[in-house]
Amino acid sequence: MKDPLFEPIAINTLTLDNRIYLPAMHLGMGVDYEVTDPIVDFYALRARGGAGLICVGFATVDELSGNTQNIGAHDDRFIPGLSRLASAIKDNGSKGAVQLNHAGRYNFSFFLEGKQPVAPSAIASRLTKEVPKEMSIQEIEQTIERFARAALRVKQAGFDAVEILSGTGYLISEFLSPLTNHRTDAYGGSLENRMRFGLQVMDAVREAVGIEFPLIVRMNGNDFMPGGNTREELKTYAKALAQGPVDALCINVGWHEARVPQIVAQVPRGAFSYLAAGIKEQVDIPVIASHRINDPDTARNLLAKGHCDMVAMGRSLIADPMLPRKAKQGRENEIVHCIACAQGCFDNLFKLKQVECLCNPLAGHESTRVVKKTSSPKNILVVGGGPAGMTAALTAHRRGHRVVLHEKSGRLGGQLHLAAAPPGREEFAGFAGDLANQLTLEKIPVVLNSKVDQTVIRENAPDAVILATGAVPVKPPVPGIDLPHVVQAWDVLENRVAVGNRVAVIGGNAVGVETALFLAEKGSMPADVVKFLLVNQAEDPETLYTMAVAGNTRIFVFEMMDKIGKDIGKSTKWGMLQDLGRCGIETMTSATVTGISDTGVTFDRGGKSEALAVDTVVVAAGSVSHNPLEDLVRSMGIACETAGDAARVGTAFDAVHQGFAAANRI
Repeated sequence: MKDPLFEPIAINTLTLDNRIYLPAMHLGMGVDYEVTDPIVDFYALRARGGAGLICVGFATVDELSGNTQNIGAHDDRFIPGLSRLASAIKDNGSKGAVQLNHAGRYNFSFFLEGKQPVAPSAIASRLTKEVPKEMSIQEIEQTIERFARAALRVKQAGFDAVEILSGTGYLISEFLSPLTNHRTDAYGGSLENRMRFGLQVMDAVREAVGIEFPLIVRMNGNDFMPGGNTREELKTYAKALAQGPVDALCINVGWHEARVPQIVAQVPRGAFSYLAAGIKEQVDIPVIASHRINDPDTARNLLAKGHCDMVAMGRSLIADPMLPRKAKQGRENEIVHCIACAQGCFDNLFKLKQVECLCNPLAGHESTRVVKKTSSPKNILVVGGGPAGMTAALTAHRRGHRVVLHEKSGRLGGQLHLAAAPPGREEFAGFAGDLANQLTLEKIPVVLNSKVDQTVIRENAPDAVILATGAVPVKPPVPGIDLPHVVQAWDVLENRVAVGNRVAVIGGNAVGVETALFLAEKGSMPADVVKFLLVNQAEDPETLYTMAVAGNTRIFVFEMMDKIGKDIGKSTKWGMLQDLGRCGIETMTSATVTGISDTGVTFDRGGKSEALAVDTVVVAAGSVSHNPLEDLVRSMGIACETAGDAARVGTAFDAVHQGFAAANRI
């Protein structure tokens, strides 16, 4: 039986070996718009991994369209760098495209040396908090021409196709949307007028590159912006593109301002494919589905159901560049899956850092973090089977060392299983499984239920020890903390304790928020029951919504700081805080719990002492490093490295990267 994922497909005159499309992603690796070695190395590896078509970018069409970390396509001086990148992709077995875009009002004036961003209308952006300059007709015409010239440079540089970004809240979609386009001339008002700019860009690009050069448009299937474009309007736009100069459509979702999660773990795999399916019904050119397609089976299913003709797998190939090749060769059990944490890819962009990955410590460091074989193999004992320990064991083994890993519990994964407990976070447990599977595949000995002491160390006779013993939860000095109805958040997340109907969570950090959401989910109606009642119209949708998000447990979160979730990544934080509200969880900031009694808690807030009656108190006051073996190991004269929380309490991202670094130091 043929694998639909590896059937050839044609886009205009371009034939692709398979249906896997690596979409353009912000890498943050450009320097003064130039293609750099890290960019070339990043994409060359993904090309060797077997993606059918790789799209780089976005690339700029003028100096108002992006910033210096983008790839430049707005001047001929950038053609040599683009040519080098095109060659790197094609020489390694893939086909290459460049995405062109203009950020419009989503650009920041500080990126533009104080210049004002431009847009169809002078309407402030919630993302940048800036008011853009309304474009004149002359500026519109110039921008259309600049798209065309940039596309010609893409072709001249040797790429196989060009993509135009016409979604996500950037300039073309700003013209298309009634939210951001209040013009009264030929470019505003009716849908026909609001489509005009985008269609003229595509016509100009087609004229510049010729009839046989593939032109792809990445557009939204739904903006998720109340008062913005409807799905029907976007279908009309898609038909106009397909009946005109466009050869394929890649279906995106949402604007950056939208309040619907789009890329994080709580989004089910393939959840937005229905948007691609809706547009595919309207057009007769290839349609590419995107967002949260992180495994070959999900991709195959979407293709088999006819939802799309290709699948965009972006962050999936950050996590595992070899995913396509592994899938084609029947080695899917070797894939390390993207868990949609956004900690290294999207969150890094807010910090103006290059792309990295929690699951893949080599991502973004393809040249500088090469795993080099050692010339003097050693016996290495790794203590701790969390993400730091497993990564350290794998890295040390790949360098040629003889490794054994000991874990005190009965399973590998450590705190990844705690992170996986709240709703929509199950992918973290999947990552624990992927790492554990890598250990099995590489035949690294693992000893579970092993409490390492001096005897165990002597029995293993290691030349070096890597300590990844994790952390333990903090027990704050609050009167009443030892009462029987006071429990640790870790025990709640592990389902080791029961709680009452009124619960106080002490700590509004990531663990506190996750625990509160975990408890709210446990009290809500299961998804299959909601679907049953909805399909049979047993209850009205509003009632079912309430039952789906909130149960009968009243949850109160206390945080000493002035904000909840200060240690949560930006990409996921807003969604989690939104969930706190919809679940009816009460948050109390600048509130310090001063005592716990049999009936509740007392706390200080705003200089006043208050009391709250609760049945259970959950402590989520943070954690501290647990590293009881380092002094012993060093006293035995054995080389020692620490990684993860054992060295410094941090995130799962920190643990993986520190585990990699620790193994490389030996």
